[in-house]
Amino acid sequence: MRLRWLAPFLMVFTLTACGEEQEVAEAPPPVAPTREAVTYFGHMILVDHQGPKAQIHLESQEEPLWFPAVRDAVAFTVLPGEARDITAIYVTDMAASEGWDNPQVWVPAAAAVYVIRSDRTGGMGMPEAVPFTDPAAAEAFAADHGGDIVAWDAIPEDYVLGEGEQAPTMSHSGGGH
Repeated sequence: MRLRWLAPFLMVFTLTACGEEQEVAEAPPPVAPTREAVTYFGHMILVDHQGPKAQIHLESQEEPLWFPAVRDAVAFTVLPGEARDITAIYVTDMAASEGWDNPQVWVPAAAAVYVIRSDRTGGMGMPEAVPFTDPAAAEAFAADHGGDIVAWDAIPEDYVLGEGEQAPTMSHSGGGH
């Protein structure tokens, strides 16, 4: 019976935790891009770019921010001065998509694993973080194209900002073929 004094503290903790859950807003669902969807960096038509894509939803605006490469979305989250009221981040799942040209299956960014430093480039011909919800598909992709498999929160900042071993070039060839 020594633990009786602990019961009131556990009750307060439980009530506090329940209150916190109620304050968390439900994430908006992913949106299918149209020809009107333009990229956040560069203001280009999103669907004209091949490879993995991302969308970031902000509490402060109705429409998502579009990225022609997952790597660009990761960069957005670490760059100073960018919005921090992110309510959801979605990426295209390359394991569930029918090809590199026009992936359309959107998943929460944290639900995927990423192949970085592969020989495939993203929509702007730059190094890409290629998302997969199926770890076996990521392993098969890495076996074919090289690279390292990491979680969303383990994608190195120097990889997305171009300071790592695969610094971006100025090529806009579309790569990834």
